[in-house]
Order: sequence, then C-alpha cells, then structure tokens
Amino acid sequence: MSGATLSEVHQQARHSLLVVRDGLERLERLEFSQVSSNSFALDSACSSSSSSNHGVGRASPDLIQALKRDLTQLQNHCVEMERLWRLQLPKTHRDLWKRKIEQVAEEVDSLKAGLDKYLVRQHRRQVDAQERADLLQRVNGDSARVLDIFDTEQVAVRSTRNSSNMLEDALSTGAAVLAKYAEQRERLKSAQRKALDILNTVGLSNSLLRIIEKRHRIDKWVSYVGMFVVIIVVIVFWRWTH
Repeated sequence: MSGATLSEVHQQARHSLLVVRDGLERLERLEFSQVSSNSFALDSACSSSSSSNHGVGRASPDLIQALKRDLTQLQNHCVEMERLWRLQLPKTHRDLWKRKIEQVAEEVDSLKAGLDKYLVRQHRRQVDAQERADLLQRVNGDSARVLDIFDTEQVAVRSTRNSSNMLEDALSTGAAVLAKYAEQRERLKSAQRKALDILNTVGLSNSLLRIIEKRHRIDKWVSYVGMFVVIIVVIVFWRWTH
C-alpha cells in the first residue's frame, strides 16, 4: 500500500465499505431469524432450552471475525488516505479530497458502531439464555411446587376479579339509590310549589271575601239611610201640602 496513490486507496476503501456493509446486513438478518426461533423455544423443556442456549450467539463466528478484520483494514485505509492527502495533493484539491476522506471515515465509524451494538446484543442474549436455562433446571425437579405457585396465583387473580365485580355492583347500587333520592327530591319540590300555590290562592280568596262582606255592610247602611231620608222627605212634603 506504500506505493499506492490516494485515488487507489480511496477505491479500495470504498470496496471494503461495500463488503462490510453487506456482511453486517447478513449478520442482522441472521440475528433476526435466531431471535424468532428462540422465541418459540421458550415453551420447550429444559433440555431443548439448553440446546437453544448453545446456538444463541453462534450465528457465524467466521463472518464476525471477517468483519472485524475488514473494519481494521478500513481504519488503516483512512489513516493512509489522511497521510497521502497531506503529502501528494496540491492545495487546490485538498478540500474536495478532505470531504471524501471524512465521508469514508464517518461510514467506517457507523459500521463499527453497528457491529459493536450487534456484539452487545449477542452477549445479552447469551446471558439471558443461560439464566433462563439455569432457572428451568432449578425448577425442573420441583414441578409440583411450580404448579402450586401457579394455582395460588390463579386463585389470587380470581379473588381479585370477584372483589372487583362486587365493588362494581356496590357502586351501581349506590348510584341507583342516589338517582332515586334525586327523583324523590324533585317530587318533593314540585309538591312544595303546588302547596304554596294553593296557600296563596286560599289567602287571596279570604281577602276577597272580607272585602265583599265589608262592601255588603256598607251597601246595607246606605240602603237604610236612603229609606230614612225618603220617609222624612215624604212626611215633610205631606205636611207642607196639607
């Protein structure tokens, strides 16, 4: 590589990028298929779980090692391009090649981060599978205890559900009682208004009767006075004419 030009090293780096990107995609597809198969293996017995633990994380060690070597080679390409960029190019072309080299370096960092994330996920799956296998082995000899625990949980769930139903029934009954009270309250208000109307009407009738009686007494006295005056006038007229 010491006698290669910057353009040649750049072409080699671009080719290596394509290879690494393709390998990482294959690794992720294989990871997806393994996760799907392991999800079905969760319902199997302890023996099947131990065999699945043996397969988790062993997708393709050769592919992983090849990707690590290619990434190391890509990092060497970046270092070499950085050196050639400073030595071989005139100042007028340095900005363009600087952007190209930075783009390659960013892609290398992105691919390396993707591979590191895959390795972290792989290690986590291995640990989870081992813990799951150990747990199943511990409880495999005591299946009756597991069933008892499961039955106890089921009883607790049913009891909780029954309590919830009773509370809902009590709330419904309370709501119905409150609705009845509200209806009776409205009826009492209506009866109270009708009673007040009747009392007001009775009070008005009594006042009118008193006024009529008073007017009747006045009319009676007016009649008496009128008759007396007429009698006096008749007597005076009779005496005056005779």
